Amino acid sequence: MQKILVSKVLTLSAALLLPFAAAHATVRTEAGLSESAAGKSETYRLNVPVEKELATTQVRLVVPAGVGVSRFQTTPGFARTLTRNADGLVTEVLWKGQIEPMEYARFFFQALNPAQPGELVWKVYQTYADGSVVAWDDTQPDKTPASHTTVK
Repeated sequence: MQKILVSKVLTLSAALLLPFAAAHATVRTEAGLSESAAGKSETYRLNVPVEKELATTQVRLVVPAGVGVSRFQTTPGFARTLTRNADGLVTEVLWKGQIEPMEYARFFFQALNPAQPGELVWKVYQTYADGSVVAWDDTQPDKTPASHTTVK
């Protein structure tokens, strides 16, 4: 009986810790999926947890080529700046504000997926109060992975 109880406690502890071990800036669909349909208008969410004992002060998202960002949900406490290409498409989004240690923020936006199936790579750059930047862009996939969305 005691072995079963210990096993259940360890399983529960691992399940509770798993989200923290895998925590990093991620882009998923509003439903939390990492896949979407080609040509579909999708609501995406960028989830940014603070992983240091310093506040996050800036979040920069590089929009994958072929994605047409159309609108944003207001994120209280954050100012948003857009960078556009010559065709007027949004290529980068910069949110400035503050996310305190042990907190996270979610940034929602709507976008039109590319018409062709493929993989979208969402690169996110998280700036902390001391000026340090964590590049969630696959430069070190085992430590700072980018988010990937499969477009089918």
